[in-house]
Amino acid sequence: MHAAALELDLHLPHPRSLKAKRAVVKPVIEGCRRRFGVSVAEVDHQDQWQRAGIAIAAVASSHRQLEEVLDAVERFVWSFPELEVVSCERTWI
Repeated sequence: MHAAALELDLHLPHPRSLKAKRAVVKPVIEGCRRRFGVSVAEVDHQDQWQRAGIAIAAVASSHRQLEEVLDAVERFVWSFPELEVVSCERTWI
């Protein structure tokens, strides 16, 4: 069994309220859950309008399969034009 976590620090240039931020971040989180079957949570910068930190955790039977899932999740997050990925860090457990 292999497990890993992916932590993304995001910059959201357009939201002017926490409600507008939530409208940008929620589709990312829900999309990751539905499309890839991973655990996702907003873990940092909850009180800031233009920043978000999300963490993704996944478990797979092989290292290669887990790497493919995390690569796909990362590409999915990068595909959103309304946000910028500031940093991305993988942790293998």
